[in-house]
Amino acid sequence: MSNSSSITEFLLLAFADTRELQLLHFWLFLGIYLAALLGNGLIITAITCDHHLHTPMYFFLLNLSLLDLGSISTTLPKAMANSLWDTRDISYLGCAAQLFFFVFLITTEFYLLTIMAYDRYVAICQPLHYGTLLGSRACVHMAAAAWGTGLLYSLLHTANTFSLHLCQGNSINQFFCEIPQILKLSCSDSYLREVGLLMVSACLVFGCFLFIMLSYVQIFQAVLRIPSEQGQRKAFSMCLPHLVVVSLFISTGIFAYLKPPSISSPSLDLVMSFLYSVVPPAVNPLIYSMRNQEMKDALKKLIQSVVCHQE
Repeated sequence: MSNSSSITEFLLLAFADTRELQLLHFWLFLGIYLAALLGNGLIITAITCDHHLHTPMYFFLLNLSLLDLGSISTTLPKAMANSLWDTRDISYLGCAAQLFFFVFLITTEFYLLTIMAYDRYVAICQPLHYGTLLGSRACVHMAAAAWGTGLLYSLLHTANTFSLHLCQGNSINQFFCEIPQILKLSCSDSYLREVGLLMVSACLVFGCFLFIMLSYVQIFQAVLRIPSEQGQRKAFSMCLPHLVVVSLFISTGIFAYLKPPSISSPSLDLVMSFLYSVVPPAVNPLIYSMRNQEMKDALKKLIQSVVCHQE
């Protein structure tokens, strides 16, 4: 029997048992990680350097890219190191830090996506009030509220989770430290306190999701009333990338946590957690740059300036 005071490290779930597959996973993860760094880094640099992109929509997109960089850097490098060195261990403090930063960044990202839905709603449904409702000060305050709320939320959950009495070993059935998997190691009813917090969190998430959906119902109603086809196309190009990102973020997270127990297995849990924690940060830059001509122009200008500078 062990408890949280005697545990010095946790054992994470390995992606593969054979050495060849471990190395294959390492190179795959390295490619995804470098793509995420490059894509989000280009978006951050383009928005910072191009004054045409100094608008509320791109200010929030810059924050989203920062969060994506942080969240994928919290989980994937450790998984890469474990695959490369054929290890599974993570220190107790390392696990606590990983859980804290992941919950902080993911929570903040969801709040930010909710704010971005409000930004699109005001831009299309109330364009005359856009400058008033989404001035620079208001945007900074909303972004700060998202970051601050995510920080407090993560502090609360991390402190509560790691104050539990753990006596079911130290093996975590996940490739990173995750609250539900650590709760499975608890051997007392104290874990119900954290379950209660998670249920309250689920209600808040559902509230944000409902707000996003109601915003887009009104957005699409307003877009369909636009007389010109070109105006409709422009409005859709502003909203569709955000809607795709929200759908990817929510659908993978919901399936990872709410899938029926009958189809649950360690390998499936591993794949689903990979989809919701790694795939969105890697593909979000591609989604936001595919249908956004302003972003394409800014990225093209940035790449050309870098090439010219090297020459």
